[in-house]
This record gives sequence, structure tokens and C-alpha cells, in this order.
Amino acid sequence: MKVTESTPAVLLLQDGTLFHGKALGKIGTHGGEICFNTGMTGYQEIYTDPSYSGQVIINTTAHIGNYGVIDGLEAESDQVQIAGMVCNEFASVHSRETADGSLQDYLAKANLVGISGIDTRALVRHIRTKGVMNCLISSEIFDLPTLQAELAKIPSMEGLELSSQVCTKEAYFLGNPSASKKVAVLDLGVKKSILSNIAERDCYLHVFPAKTPYAEIAAWNPDGYFVSNGPGDPATMPYAVETVSQFLASDKPVFGICLGHQILAQVCGLSTYKMHNGHRGLNHPVKNLVTGLSEITSQNHGFAVKMDELKSSEKAELTHINLNDQTVEGLRVKGRKAFSVQHHPEASPGPHDSRYLFDQFVDLMK
Repeated sequence: MKVTESTPAVLLLQDGTLFHGKALGKIGTHGGEICFNTGMTGYQEIYTDPSYSGQVIINTTAHIGNYGVIDGLEAESDQVQIAGMVCNEFASVHSRETADGSLQDYLAKANLVGISGIDTRALVRHIRTKGVMNCLISSEIFDLPTLQAELAKIPSMEGLELSSQVCTKEAYFLGNPSASKKVAVLDLGVKKSILSNIAERDCYLHVFPAKTPYAEIAAWNPDGYFVSNGPGDPATMPYAVETVSQFLASDKPVFGICLGHQILAQVCGLSTYKMHNGHRGLNHPVKNLVTGLSEITSQNHGFAVKMDELKSSEKAELTHINLNDQTVEGLRVKGRKAFSVQHHPEASPGPHDSRYLFDQFVDLMK
């Protein structure tokens, strides 16, 4: 059965709140942790970001799908990663001449179950008050007890390890083999644009699966180590903490982004916690405490490093702070050439204010 503009769908939240709307993507039933992204553009990049694995995205922008999709060029991975999509108005027709197809066909091919026609302002206000929670979208089940039974099967994001599921299955190379620097990448769910930003700075990359032993990575003799973004709860990843602790002990430069930042923090003895809502969007203000300058950043995370522990740490120091809620946005390890940020400096989509961080990483390898 194919979705039409009149195909009904429902959205059930974990707290029992029920929304009625229209189906998009594929007819079916699926769910995950519901959260919202405030970005006004870049929906294809968002949907293909591995960091969103297991999550249902609410687009706060009222109109979604109007510029279609471009195969490959605007995708951050080889497939749609989100567990579902919620929006207000869904465009069945796209107007960009360079588009390869419609968002509806793209999501249907990816077997994604979504819902439109939702009052997303009311939904986001509800989530902001109650906090993130699991949800279920269905365009085939409308019996409430059955929906509740299906929703109960979805695991909590807290305590969920996902990086080993979304990372590359085989190590691979990227960039110019004759580049001046070699960077080993620990893939926890890396975005293509992050890899491109490093490769463009005269670096040859060797990308390794999340659970690759340190000895295998170090045998390539890289000039620096990069620890990527990714999905899930960082507290469930002792394997990554062990590997990154060995990166640090090598005294070679280490750079972490998002989940990689949280793993580096754990190496320094710091704890992470699940946030009430998390930060997801293209417009979050961050202050660089080293330079005193502020930047508008792209963000996607539901966990954070505990500020009080970082401020009293003897191993790491705070470098960036979120100006909306004063949460940790960056740190550096004392006595080592290692640093990390919570936000996404590649900003795809988003402003490019933070791309200097890639230059800092390359400078440390010189």
C-alpha cells in the first residue's frame, strides 16, 4: 500500500499523549526517542546523520520537503538514520531544479514511517516541558492498547549502545595518500562532512570501526587521532574509553567531536548525564573561553559532560560554554595535545563559525 495525501497516521507519546495526522514515507509502525531540531534547512543532512540513530525527529520548521533531495551530495551517510519523522506541513511537490527526487519517495525507499499535519509548536512545547521520551508512529495500527504494547517494546536511549551498530563494518581510507599528515579516525557514527573537512586540510584518513583494538589502529602510525560523533549513551562504551585512553597515552594529537568529546571526558575521569531535552539545531550560541569570542553552532546531542566535575578536574579544563544553558561545549586535556567540543564544527547543515577547530587539530600535528 502506498501513502497518499489522505492516508491517516497517529503519534503516541510515552506519557499517553496522542496526536492524529497524515502518513508520510512508508506505511508501517515504528518509533524511538522523540526530539526536535530547530534547523530551518538541511533536512536531508539531518535525516542521514548517524548520531540520530534510534531517534524520531520533530522538524520545528513548518514546511518540509519543498526542495526535494539530492542523491549522495547532501547525505551524511549511506542511508537514512532516523527512526521516524514528524512535521507540520509536508510538501508532496519539490521546486529545486537540481533535485534528484521528492522527499516522500526518498523516505519511502528508506522504509521510514513518518507523520505530518501535526501541530509541531504544541508538540515541541510539550516535549520541552516533559523532556524527551519514547514515541511510536503508525499508519496501520489505530487501536490504542495495541499501540501502547508496541511502544513498550522500544528501549530507552539511556543505557543504549549504538555506535557499534552504525559505524563502518570494515576499515577504509579517504583522501590523498600523498598528504602531509595521516589521521586515524575512530568511527563511532561519523558524518561524511566531518571526514571531508579533515581530508581537505592535507590529511590522509584511515577510518576504523568503533571496536577496533588500539594496537591495530596504532600500527598504521598516524600523526593524530580523531574520535567521531555518534549515537547512544556514552556511559555504555567502555571499549571506546579504553581505546581513546591509549590515544591519549601515545602523546599524539587527539580531537573529539560530540560523542567523541564525551568519550574523551570519560578518559579524564568525568561523568556524562542525559539531558532534559538536549541540543539539536543550527543556531546555538557558544562562547570560546580561550579567545573570548562567540560563535553560532550546529548541535546534535542528548547527553552532556558534568560541568561541576570538569571545573574541579585536575586533568582537563573548560574551553567552550553554551550561552543558552551554560552547559559544557568544549574541553582540553592538561599537559596533552588533546581537545574536544560538544558541537559540530563541520556544520552540515549550519554556519561555519567553528571550522577553525579542524585547523587547530592539524596545527597540533605539525
